[in-house]
Amino acid sequence: MTVAKKQKVGKKKKERPGDRLKCEIARELGLGEKVDAKGWGGLTAAETGRIGGIITTRKRAQKSKEIQNKSSEG
Repeated sequence: MTVAKKQKVGKKKKERPGDRLKCEIARELGLGEKVDAKGWGGLTAAETGRIGGIITTRKRAQKSKEIQNKSSEG
């Protein structure tokens, strides 16, 4: 007796806070169409690493900018 795997039926995952940024960066790198066609799992390790590195860089820059704004206010 075999057990059939449940198939995913067009369910959309809830959007996480970083998803917009991740999609934006993927499109900037020219990977938007690939993500749309194959999903995030269709990217290579190098492509996902590049996206992750850019996300980290942008978040660090945003955080340091916020810290500078707070220190200049006080």
